[in-house]
Amino acid sequence: MPSDDKNNVLVVEDEELMRRILRELLEKEGYEVLSADSAESALEVFAENRVDATLTDIKMSGMDGLQLLDSIKAIDENAIVIIMTAYSSVDSAVAALRKGAYDYVTKPFVNEDLIQTVRNALRTKQLFNENRALKRELGKRFSFSEIIGKSDALQSVFRIVEKVAATDASVLIQGESGTGKELVARSIHHHSPRSDSPFLAVNCGALPAELLESELFGHLKGSFTGAQSDRKGLFRSAGNGSLLLDEVGEMPLPLQVKLLRALQEQEIRPVGSSRSFPFDARVIAATNKDLEKEVQEDNFREDLYYRLNVIEVNIPPLRQRREDIPLLIRHFLAKAAGAQDGREKPISDRAMAALANYSWPGNVRELQNAVERAFILSDEEIDLDHLTNRIKSDSGPGYRSNDPETYRPTLEETERRYIQEVLAAVNNDKAGAARILGIDLSTLYRKLKKYNEL
Repeated sequence: MPSDDKNNVLVVEDEELMRRILRELLEKEGYEVLSADSAESALEVFAENRVDATLTDIKMSGMDGLQLLDSIKAIDENAIVIIMTAYSSVDSAVAALRKGAYDYVTKPFVNEDLIQTVRNALRTKQLFNENRALKRELGKRFSFSEIIGKSDALQSVFRIVEKVAATDASVLIQGESGTGKELVARSIHHHSPRSDSPFLAVNCGALPAELLESELFGHLKGSFTGAQSDRKGLFRSAGNGSLLLDEVGEMPLPLQVKLLRALQEQEIRPVGSSRSFPFDARVIAATNKDLEKEVQEDNFREDLYYRLNVIEVNIPPLRQRREDIPLLIRHFLAKAAGAQDGREKPISDRAMAALANYSWPGNVRELQNAVERAFILSDEEIDLDHLTNRIKSDSGPGYRSNDPETYRPTLEETERRYIQEVLAAVNNDKAGAARILGIDLSTLYRKLKKYNEL
């Protein structure tokens, strides 16, 4: 097998003497050389090994070099292929360049010229691979840049996002307000093959039913008062991209019927039109409601729920991933400094303890607002005085001391934290958490209600 730390060059030449000369020449330059005496056997070698560049004669019995070039490009369109040809066959070499060959050398060749051509080709291959790897890395950084956290609960969300992104499956993102549902939806889109197409979003609870239908499906001019021109609607405007139906639980029942029909038939009918239009956008839904409960209470159609909920992503509330709070605080402080004069401000241990112990009913969005407010109000260091009274007074029963060195949580706070950790570990399965904690499910619910965790 070829070495992983050397560049591998495949030599395809039906004359044994020339094949041996090329092998010795390339090995002397430090390359790992694979060889084949025909294009047919070269394809087998190419398919079974890592080949960084192929050096092939153009005139061979059976399949010739041009046909080999086509076959290699069919396997890997980015493959590097160098053609060798006699002076009398330069026209064929030019044809090879048009087909995607990297370069050609003419026989009889100067050894230094051939080596330089191979060296340039391998350098091109290396730059291409580095550029592709850099794009992948930048893509990951961009897509998760605003979703900060190292907690197990959030890492499990990342793993689901990476797996589901490559598919076209419908995704239902559930989480409390302020947890970052739209950021997760954007990450799914950014990691998907649709990332070059638009990502569009609509808040289903922010528009009246008539306007929401028009926003989604479009309308014809004159179909209702104010319809002064035709409108395509978001389903069609998204093209081959993604469409986020945010707060889908707020959608009125009559419109749910139309949405279900659109998803089933992969086509929409604009308001006022008798004609239907196909669409190809991927649909991602998000909600802060318990849709399963909404189905039981006849507020949401069961068939639509299952149509949207092929893959479910549950975003944990901030109180269930407290270990992420310091990371988020530092991220928002750096962001606030960038929006001001670039001068960062430290945060006192007392302020950090208060922020870490607060229950954050508004989740990450509330934390961001609190940090930005404190940054603006402070001069040099962010301290308790720069936090709201609500945060200072509701920082949990354990917040008793201004000195972080002497701070100790109460028994209630320790119990509360442990319950949160267990719930996060079992993905909020309360029955499973109760078994781990060794208490009745009803007892767990009483404790969660006591700690404002429901």
